[in-house]
Amino acid sequence: MSSDSTFDFIIVGAGTAGSLLANRLSRDARRRVLLIEAGGKDDYHWIHIPVGYLYCIGNPRTDWLYQTEPAPGLNGRTLRYPRGKVLGGSSSINGMLYLRGQSRDYDQWAALTGEDEWRWERCLPDFMAHEDNYRFDSYSRLSSGRQSPIPLEYARLHGHGGEWRVDRQRLRWDVLDAFAQAAVQAGIPATDDFNGGDNEGVGYFQVNQKNGWRWNAAKAFLRPAYARPNFELWTGAQVMRLLIESDAGGLRCTGTQVWTGHEQTAAQLAPGGQLILSAGSIGSPQILQLSGIGPAELLRQHGIAVHADRPGVGANLQDHLQIRSVYKVRGTKTLNTLAATPWGKAAIGLEYLLRRTGPMSMAPSQLGAFTRSSPELAWPNLEYHVQPLSLDAFGEPLHRFGAITASVCNLNPTSRGSVRIQSARFEDAPAIAPNYLATEADRQVAADSLRVTRRIMAQPALARFAPEEFKPGAQYQSDDELARLAGDIASTIFHPVGTTKMGRADDPMAVLDARFHVHDGAGGRIAGLRVVDAGAMPTITSGNTNSPTLMMAEKAARWIAAGDAGAVSR
Repeated sequence: MSSDSTFDFIIVGAGTAGSLLANRLSRDARRRVLLIEAGGKDDYHWIHIPVGYLYCIGNPRTDWLYQTEPAPGLNGRTLRYPRGKVLGGSSSINGMLYLRGQSRDYDQWAALTGEDEWRWERCLPDFMAHEDNYRFDSYSRLSSGRQSPIPLEYARLHGHGGEWRVDRQRLRWDVLDAFAQAAVQAGIPATDDFNGGDNEGVGYFQVNQKNGWRWNAAKAFLRPAYARPNFELWTGAQVMRLLIESDAGGLRCTGTQVWTGHEQTAAQLAPGGQLILSAGSIGSPQILQLSGIGPAELLRQHGIAVHADRPGVGANLQDHLQIRSVYKVRGTKTLNTLAATPWGKAAIGLEYLLRRTGPMSMAPSQLGAFTRSSPELAWPNLEYHVQPLSLDAFGEPLHRFGAITASVCNLNPTSRGSVRIQSARFEDAPAIAPNYLATEADRQVAADSLRVTRRIMAQPALARFAPEEFKPGAQYQSDDELARLAGDIASTIFHPVGTTKMGRADDPMAVLDARFHVHDGAGGRIAGLRVVDAGAMPTITSGNTNSPTLMMAEKAARWIAAGDAGAVSR
């Protein structure tokens, strides 16, 4: 920490959004930028080895170790709820999949916020601004002068030379190739790109890796900023609350109170400065509530003075619930069989050491598919993550028999949950209640999605592996049975969003306007305060949420750097 604790920009949270914002805003040498991170440095070796997510999730060195409240839709179960507590945030422990969602997601945001900048065609440049897609690597217009081997449509949709590396996976599996063929036989088209706005199809995921290593937001965006004299980083520093003052002009954020692990200190905003809360869909609403911005009844319950009664703070929690069907297979390699012996494990380690390939380079899911739970739907509402392995639960040992897991999630759940503080102490974890499978619509999609899985597994392409349904069990057939069994075997896919959603000024549940300013509850906004992270999404994207969060931060950084200070919700 420097002796001068006054900054033009204070960013809370060095995760996906915060890392990009720190990079972009510190480019202006005239502005002092502070980035505050509760976790430590990303120097743990398992962060960088792709399969190391197994050792980062549930590890206090890298994870907040949250648990959900018991969920009636999950038959009373609680779930582990990983969130990154380290530089790079959840991009340091997540599944590394590069997915943007569907164009209709962003068109819906534009309609909900009244801001055309959220339309798909206007978000696309912000996806491409930081992208470094591998398919452009072998082509240089300046050096060769020849026709691009990249299809024009792909070149229109993807970027090259940015900080965010998008790579192909470095392994394949016969049984996954057969699943892809079976999906085509079941009516799902093959695709080599899930990121063009219509993600329907089956194919291998692209991943945020580089040369077989995880590529997290800290590597991509923070390392270039470290040498800038106007940039300061505090690690191991947890925000206790924001400093909010009221005057004749309304409410203003003036800085933040921070616990460094051994003392309390404060970071102050310079006149006209901005604090940007990027602590994620769990951390940001918690900090707002601790600071007196949230549901008044909840705040008073914990003795917190109410600055702004905003019932939407911590509400509207949405997540993707993954239903994990397990099928025993024969006559093929799976990770269950490869890792069953010390010699097999040694061979896996040696392959990664020598070539950065094989199972240690793999993301948690390799093959993906997007399809419909019912032919009457106008767009894909299911996402598959298919893995050549199986286990009883995340963190448990692999099964001792050959098997694959075909995990399927409802992309557009109608259930809504909440994040609410349980005390006025910043050290205490909030109550996280995703409220999975709370609606009849979600239970019906759960039952229908299991039937889609069965239809794919019954196709001729998989017959040579003699697939046998192990979970949930072929004896279960009715809607009620399948919805109940989904509650037994489903788990979060770690995509919480929506807890500080953007919306119009006349939406009482909106926390932010369309450019991330915080509504003050009196028709204005809290000066000097923005929230930029996945919590700002009004509705969840139709795919994994990490890359859309980067896009949002790119857009926010551009607006902030241009001096945008006005609310635009109409």
